[in-house]
Amino acid sequence: MSKYPDITPREVGNFYGLRTWVEYGLKQSKNELGWADYRFTRYEDIERWWEIVCSAYLMVSLHSEQMRPSPPEPQSEFASHPGWDNGKGWKNILNNLRLILQPFTLFNLIQPWLSVFPIPHLSLGFAKLQSIVYRLTSPVFIFLSHP
Repeated sequence: MSKYPDITPREVGNFYGLRTWVEYGLKQSKNELGWADYRFTRYEDIERWWEIVCSAYLMVSLHSEQMRPSPPEPQSEFASHPGWDNGKGWKNILNNLRLILQPFTLFNLIQPWLSVFPIPHLSLGFAKLQSIVYRLTSPVFIFLSHP
């Protein structure tokens, strides 16, 4: 029944029970992150998935109030964005980080088209927006690299 001859039927049952919890945890984390449509069956894919989930969790946790060395700062300019979420929970911080990353992500999606159809003002506008976002977020990243 197993390649491990000394394993008891009870231990086999316990291992299958653990698998159920691992799969349940994977499903819950995919739902929370909005990635529920992806399916993984190979161990390597599940392992890589957990690396992504843990990295996302670490990134969000490092931006939480508990990790800040001083009292919270007054609201930043980011808070005026219509999609900004002032909540203090994990999902709120994840939503806000997604908003901060949008200019960089969108520019990288449109950049190949700008080489086909050059629009200098659009390129300059994206560059300016990215520099503003970087200027506003750089203290966060400096804190993270120099604790």
